[in-house]
Amino acid sequence: MNLEGRILGNRYEIIEKVGNGGMATVYKATDLVLKRYVAVKVLRDEFTTDEEFIKRFETEAQSAARLVHANIVSIFDVGVDNGIYYIVMELIQGKTLKEIIVEERGPLPWKWSVNVAIQIASALEMAHRNNIIHRDIKPHNIIITEDGVAKVTDFGIAKAVSNSTITAFGTTIGSVHYFSPEHARGGYTDAKSDIYSLGVVMYEMVTGKVPFDADTPVSVALKHMQEDPVPPIELNPHLPEAVNKIILKALKKDPMLRYQTATELLQDLKMALKNPSGDFVEETDYDPTAKTQKISTQDVENMQKNSRKKEDNKFVAFIKEHKVFSVFIGLILLFFIAFGGTMLVLKVTNPKEVEVPNVVGSTREEAQQKIEGAKLKFEVSSEEYSADTEENHVISQDPAYLESYNKVKEGSTVKVVVSKGTEKTKVPNVKGKEKDEAVQLIEDAKLKAEIVEETSKTVKEGYVISQETDANTEVNAGDTVKIHVSTGTEKATVPGVVGKSQDEAKKALQDLGFVVTVTNAEDSSKENGAVLKQSLDEGQSVEKGSAITITVNKLAEKKSATIFVNVKSITGGYKEENTTNNDVTTSTSKKKAKLRVEANGETIYNQDVDKNSVKINTGDGKVVGTGTVTVKVFIDDIKEKEKDIDLKTTSSYTFD
Repeated sequence: MNLEGRILGNRYEIIEKVGNGGMATVYKATDLVLKRYVAVKVLRDEFTTDEEFIKRFETEAQSAARLVHANIVSIFDVGVDNGIYYIVMELIQGKTLKEIIVEERGPLPWKWSVNVAIQIASALEMAHRNNIIHRDIKPHNIIITEDGVAKVTDFGIAKAVSNSTITAFGTTIGSVHYFSPEHARGGYTDAKSDIYSLGVVMYEMVTGKVPFDADTPVSVALKHMQEDPVPPIELNPHLPEAVNKIILKALKKDPMLRYQTATELLQDLKMALKNPSGDFVEETDYDPTAKTQKISTQDVENMQKNSRKKEDNKFVAFIKEHKVFSVFIGLILLFFIAFGGTMLVLKVTNPKEVEVPNVVGSTREEAQQKIEGAKLKFEVSSEEYSADTEENHVISQDPAYLESYNKVKEGSTVKVVVSKGTEKTKVPNVKGKEKDEAVQLIEDAKLKAEIVEETSKTVKEGYVISQETDANTEVNAGDTVKIHVSTGTEKATVPGVVGKSQDEAKKALQDLGFVVTVTNAEDSSKENGAVLKQSLDEGQSVEKGSAITITVNKLAEKKSATIFVNVKSITGGYKEENTTNNDVTTSTSKKKAKLRVEANGETIYNQDVDKNSVKINTGDGKVVGTGTVTVKVFIDDIKEKEKDIDLKTTSSYTFD
């Protein structure tokens, strides 16, 4: 069925299909009311025909919608539209953990894997405290966002599937590799079953392989029940011993030998990051000599016989004699017949079972009364601080209260965690501390640090300027303390302004907060008014308000001066000279003189002139140039006069 373009529930407009799963098709959609993108998971048709499943699906999905956690995909809505059952969830951009494992084709980095496991365990801790068991923890149901955050999806949905739809191993929608032994045999599952499945996921992350694999789902299930996994450290020698032990403890076949809560698992995972070679993983003190044994054909025949005769005492004696500890309450064992491929399920008469009351939220006294009234044993396993649960009220219980299957043996112990109320703590003084030190002090005080970065002219970069909650103030543990951390003085990046006009360059620099100084230089090869150089290099990061000098090309303005030459004054003018020779007197004279004028070595006038001439205008009379010009006057090729003339101040000059 193609739903693209369709609007479900008069609210969710389907945009495109983004994925397929064993039980649903996932679409990207627009929430027309809140104007945001969402993921809409539409159940496959084969699930919608089962009324019991639909009832459980709606109930469990609504319960899961109450889970608000950073590592859980939020469920926004559950609905049905003309026989189409759907769940509306937050839209996560990223890859499934399974896709990452497949792409890597080998072990993932152990630190990365432990961090992901911590996030998943944190999600499980939250769910279990709300009496919600996932039952299908696997890499396919874990999305890693683009920021590296792990998000667990399908809370509550897997429960509805496993309790209503799955009737045999062959219909398990690809989850059998991650089933706990008790889940594989169809027995009672609880929070410890989720821990086992997470153990499988951790194993696969650090080795690149699942601990048990075979050609058929039945064979895989039998391995979960009968075989011990190869220690992951043998497949990945670089794996720290602590991580190896954590995974193996999570994979214990007996639920009583595993981590009993996600909180216990979380503590060890966090410790593994700090001390990967440490010996802190504790073995559960529960018949450590017991070991899983394979079931022989003769054992099966004997147990069948005893079961048909209902000789419970003989059956119990048989079990003790053969030390078969893999046989659990409910469905006792599975036997795979080689020729027929048939799995036999044997039932044993169970001891009397009673309902487990829901005591979460009750006072300690009320819880004890309810539990003992149900012919069960009451035990306070621990007292913990809780911001969500009132003091002396029950935070969680084990076994948890479950809507689907809620029976245990009469006389069983129900352990409860009782709230000590909200833990109080004092805010440390972190003003003036280095950022990392300040964060550590805040976290040591069981608080969260929120960092606000800002510039400061007085506080060194990386140090705390101020804190918004005063030191020694008593607050609730887990509260957030906002601290302002200096990034140093405000920085600005120097732009390149060489080649720009003076005005353009100044504006660009001043807009960034620079103080601009202009100097001039002359370069005839560059455009007049263009910036020739800048004192701070382009791209340099400097304090905002810094001074910068730009050098601007300023070509000198050409000016002219009129040059006059008073020839008469220089030569003395024309005079007749009398010469007597042999008593004969004659008169001789030279009336003409050759006048040549040079300006900076170039001839600007060269003519014969009358010696009696006054103020001869040399050529057009103009000397053109910039600055100072050297003018020389030659009479008959003899230099008579020389003068440096400043054209900036002189417009005419007369040589006389």
